[in-house]
Amino acid sequence: SIVTIVLSFGTQKMAKEHAIVRKLQAVEGLGSVSIICSDKTGTLTKGTFDVQACKSAGDISEEELVKLIASVESDSTHPIAKAVVNYAKEQNIERVTVTDTKEYAGFGLEATVGGIPVLVGNCRLLSKFDISFPQELLKMTDTIVVCAVGNRYAGYLLLADALKEDAKVAIDRLKALNIENIQILSGDKQSIVTNFAEKLGISKAYGDLLPEGKVKHLEELRQDEANRIAFVGDGMNDAPVLALSHVGIAMGGLGSDAAIETADVVIQTDQPSKVAEAIKVGKLTRRIIWQNVSLAFGVKLLVLILGAGGIATLWEAVFADVGVALLAIMNAVRIQKMIK
Repeated sequence: SIVTIVLSFGTQKMAKEHAIVRKLQAVEGLGSVSIICSDKTGTLTKGTFDVQACKSAGDISEEELVKLIASVESDSTHPIAKAVVNYAKEQNIERVTVTDTKEYAGFGLEATVGGIPVLVGNCRLLSKFDISFPQELLKMTDTIVVCAVGNRYAGYLLLADALKEDAKVAIDRLKALNIENIQILSGDKQSIVTNFAEKLGISKAYGDLLPEGKVKHLEELRQDEANRIAFVGDGMNDAPVLALSHVGIAMGGLGSDAAIETADVVIQTDQPSKVAEAIKVGKLTRRIIWQNVSLAFGVKLLVLILGAGGIATLWEAVFADVGVALLAIMNAVRIQKMIK
């Protein structure tokens, strides 16, 4: 059909922009997006953390604190966990054997080291186990990994992440496409998320969200049928919201397999600016679809009227069928040339 032809050209153009379309209807869906929701770590930020400082509570040494955290995090695939493990290697700190490791999604990890329970994660994890910790940690605008040993706060590691080079450009381009409702949904502390949002010029930033919190937020947005939502993410925990959104967009380089398999569109280069380019192509594709549909109906209706009056011949009927299809293809080819 003429619609499928246009979508095919739109898909080809997106592929040239390093955005691989896994579901054809997503091309048109991108053209009607009114709300962009995005994860933070690995999506808008590089997701490559560096340990900046180590602060123990005094009961154990800083080296012992790093050893415990790196040991518990050793099997995790999270970017923060990888950064901690790499830091321990650089400092020549040997890891110890851990057992009974248990993950709490959106909180952190629990494990046993030498028969003693160890908690490693965010401040919410310690609150979950009713372990007291310095409240000033909640106000810190950098990423921290806190640790508790034997149900007592033991200290934290301070890590730094940075925005991707084109993150600000991506937000500016989205706004230029008249998408003003841009939101960050993250499991990080609200202070961290707010800090990054201010740098990007985003007014709506929601932190401290567990995976189910992101799902609830999208469900609330979807209650207004006028909202057309695209979610951009890269982590395994983002898979539910990628599936729930009208168009799910995954970062293909750093993204987890679950996120990539669930998404409608995959950004191969992990550049957030490519999201804006994909939406730009989607808007043009949608406009050309309506042009072709209007042209087809208009010409067929005209020939039908002329035929009823005995004016139209077989050749006009052929043009209304084959000719219109050729015109639709020629119009769709413009997608390849109109966006540079």
